[in-house]
Amino acid sequence: MSDVSWQNDNLGPTEAAVVISRFGQHADIETTEQEILRCNIRRTVSSLVCGDEVIFRRAKVSDGDLAGVIEAVHERRTQLTRPDFYDGVKVVAANIDQILMVSAVVPEFTPQIIDRYLVACEDMGIEPILLLNKIDLLDQESLDYVDEVLDIYRELGYRVLLVSTKSGEGIDELKHILEDKNNIFVGQSGVGKSTLVNTVLPNADILTKEVSENSGLGQHTTTVSRLHHLPSGGNLIDSPGIREFGLWHLEVERVTWCFKEFREFIGGCRFRDCKHLNDPGCLIQEAVDEGKISELRFESYHRILESMADGRAGARAPRV
Repeated sequence: MSDVSWQNDNLGPTEAAVVISRFGQHADIETTEQEILRCNIRRTVSSLVCGDEVIFRRAKVSDGDLAGVIEAVHERRTQLTRPDFYDGVKVVAANIDQILMVSAVVPEFTPQIIDRYLVACEDMGIEPILLLNKIDLLDQESLDYVDEVLDIYRELGYRVLLVSTKSGEGIDELKHILEDKNNIFVGQSGVGKSTLVNTVLPNADILTKEVSENSGLGQHTTTVSRLHHLPSGGNLIDSPGIREFGLWHLEVERVTWCFKEFREFIGGCRFRDCKHLNDPGCLIQEAVDEGKISELRFESYHRILESMADGRAGARAPRV
């Protein structure tokens, strides 16, 4: 539908609302009176995502299931982004307070994936919470090992939570963490993200699929981003396609800064173009040798830089 159909004489006064879902040139919004309305989007609105706070006007005479038009978007406090080969950096959701990074012991507990998420969170300025799911599958020895690795992140000031939807461990604490915040879960396929969402939102009817016993891999289950209200009073945005944040759009220096324990050493190396590897006079390497920086995190940092170089090469490659 064109903007011509939305003349001023058919529109009421401006009102405030929040975008709860976006469908092409239309969006579902929720008003301050908790009405859910589907609206057209003005062509002047260049970007609109789930979580955006908007100004809209109702149609005095609606056209089909469209109840009004979104006129403007308030400035975002935060925005969740991911790089896209075709569109550059793409905004996925807006006004997020905290990102719950879901890992699991099945298919595999991978600290490097956690570090990638943390780089993205530090870059976007959104608080990350590390959520390790399926801990009921761990024996005591394995749990001790995982807990030891997670201590690296606790010592850096990151919040860590161990949960199991089967045993119920950690679920009450999880619900408390979500209270009065705009939240989003991120995680690779098979880590139990959808099951966790169903646990905190039992009426959301989000489909789940078990990890394949043959491949150990999960499958995508969500198709459209949507904002849900939590019983605790907070909100949860369930978004498709967020498994791993590509980082190839970031400068190397920015990634270095996003490893928060590196910051006090940045700029102090002997050479300005220090690669923080085998360079003489590298303060970060010295900090690793002295136990001030985790060797696991240091190795993860260099693996991320390698993958970024591969990503940039892919971005430059011609598309057929």
